[in-house]
Amino acid sequence: MNILLWHVHGSWTTSFVHGKHRYLVPVTPDRGPDGRGRARTYPWPDNAVEITPPELATAEVDLVLLQRPEEEALATEWLGRRPGRDIPVIYVEHNTPKDGAVPNSRHPMADRDDLLIAHVTAFNQLYWDTGGTRTTVVDHGVVPPTVSYSGELDRLAVVINEPMRRWRVTGTDLLPRFAEIAPLDVFGLKVTGLADRLGLPADRVTSHDDLPQARMHAELARRRAYLHLCRWTSLGLSLIEAMTIGMPVVALAATEAVMAVPPGAGALATRVDDLLTATGQLLADPAGARRAGAVARRAARDRYGLDRFLTDWDRLLEEEVCGSR
Repeated sequence: MNILLWHVHGSWTTSFVHGKHRYLVPVTPDRGPDGRGRARTYPWPDNAVEITPPELATAEVDLVLLQRPEEEALATEWLGRRPGRDIPVIYVEHNTPKDGAVPNSRHPMADRDDLLIAHVTAFNQLYWDTGGTRTTVVDHGVVPPTVSYSGELDRLAVVINEPMRRWRVTGTDLLPRFAEIAPLDVFGLKVTGLADRLGLPADRVTSHDDLPQARMHAELARRRAYLHLCRWTSLGLSLIEAMTIGMPVVALAATEAVMAVPPGAGALATRVDDLLTATGQLLADPAGARRAGAVARRAARDRYGLDRFLTDWDRLLEEEVCGSR
């Protein structure tokens, strides 16, 4: 089928467009948020094609996949058809509530009878108040990284987008405590200048801004362990990718991470001192770190494999399109 979706979350979309369908990705001259087109730092197959708003007016579209509230109006304008009435629609919710009194936050698509909300984690589904709108969960799936863990560097890796703006949400304020144990390599968007913002010397925190995905994976694999310090998020796909590589992980026992990180894969706790102790042990014991990474890899591949992800989505897409007919 032909599926219209916007390029919003690069890692998730990379997995989604590896399916058997044709994926129509809007592109605008400025390649802004409403028309980024194909990804430039992720490996997308040829069945993800760019399409302009004028071309959408006559395009054959079997289903609209929304990921932001404002996309509903864009789809109506560009297609000349209303999602939910003239064409089937699924709303993918990637995020936990950001506004309101959690857990009483109302979802912008609450109490709708013309669409389905597909959450990427059960944690999302639990915390959003969606009223009478139908919901389901399709757990993440990742394209397997092509590199394997070596852990040769006595350094810690973390992937955070916009750590200085998001701060406590992403656990940025906790990084100095881990930097006392080992140098940190921070990957992601807008990470340049993080050492200065934390008041740390450059040799304790090194920023790697917006690397291509394959290069970032290769760099992650060389670090001893992966830090996941988010206090409030759905589930960082970079955590799953690191586990799939075979990295041991040190994670806050918060959000969906408590379901993703199994015993023996590193450390999972709410007490930061316990995480610091576990980090020191992984740094001092490379063989133990490798064993923990093997546990993480098996768990990630079993639960977050690409084939399972695409099969679940195919089933859901068929149900929604057939049901609308």
